[in-house]
Amino acid sequence: MKDDTEERLSRAFAALSDPVRRDIVTRLTVGDATVNDLAAPYDISLQAVSKHLKVLEEAGLVSRRREAQRRPVHLEADALATMTGWIERHQRRAEERMARLEEVLADLPSPHPGTTSTGADR
Repeated sequence: MKDDTEERLSRAFAALSDPVRRDIVTRLTVGDATVNDLAAPYDISLQAVSKHLKVLEEAGLVSRRREAQRRPVHLEADALATMTGWIERHQRRAEERMARLEEVLADLPSPHPGTTSTGADR
C-alpha cells in the first residue's frame, strides 16, 4: 500500500495532468483569486472551473477560505515543494547513473588501436 506522501503526490500529479488546471496553478502563483477571476480567460462555465478547483483542492494544491462575501482560492506552495523535491531526487539519481555510465564507457578499451574512446565516438 502507498504511504500518505506517495498518495498525495499521485493526486497532485494527476490533478496537474489537465492544461486548464496547470494554468490555474500558474495564475495563482501571482496571488489569490476568486472563481470568477480564474474563470475569466476560459470559454467554460463557472461550474466547470469550480470542478477543476475541486480536483486541485482534493489534491492539496489549492485551498479556499471565506472573506466576507468572497471565497478566494489560495495556492498551497508546500504541495508544489513536495512535488519539486520528488522530481529533483529522481533527476539527481538519473544524472548520477548517467555519470557512472560515462565513467565506465571512458574506461573501456578503444575499439580501434591508436584511438581514444569518448562519448562523441559513440
